[in-house]
Amino acid sequence: MNRAAQFADLQMRMRACRACLNAGYYVESPAVTQGMVSAQVMTIGQAPGITEVEAARPFNAGSGSRLFQWLGEAGIKEDWFRSTQYMSSVTKCYPGRVAGGSGDRVPSRAEQMLCHPFLVEELALVAPKLVVPIGGLAIKLFFPKHLRLDEIIGTEIERDGRWIVPLPHPSGASRWHQIEANRPLIERAIRLIGKRFKSLNLL
Repeated sequence: MNRAAQFADLQMRMRACRACLNAGYYVESPAVTQGMVSAQVMTIGQAPGITEVEAARPFNAGSGSRLFQWLGEAGIKEDWFRSTQYMSSVTKCYPGRVAGGSGDRVPSRAEQMLCHPFLVEELALVAPKLVVPIGGLAIKLFFPKHLRLDEIIGTEIERDGRWIVPLPHPSGASRWHQIEANRPLIERAIRLIGKRFKSLNLL
């Protein structure tokens, strides 16, 4: 099976997956990802929201607008990015709302572990040169868990032959990116992303 066929098979298996439902966790399937196996850049978010499930694409709502506003500051166009690069998340299905509260539920550690083999496959098949983890859940896959966001955003690391440049979660519910003192860190991260895009001849 060639790489494209493997990628198509992986997408089919992710969309058909019922592991979390079978384990008793409420999720709204199917899996939500977008992009090409030939991508050089991969974003990893936390989990899709309900509007992402309805539109069948990651970062579809307000958080997506803010994410692509940031990437736009580096000269990256949304339509081009969505059609040529790859977007995924720590868990692939919508985890539902917080019980008795507002906002989306954070996927449990058990759900993350159930979904993790898919992420490992995605990284292996796409083999991106640049990974952009977005939000704390994704960032902790690559950076020490004890570090604060203000110690991580605006930095980059190289691991397994690829560059990792993190961004904070751009949702309206997240307060970190709304704090004025953190804006220079986000701007530094945007410059690093732009630098890596240029080194890959994507800009």
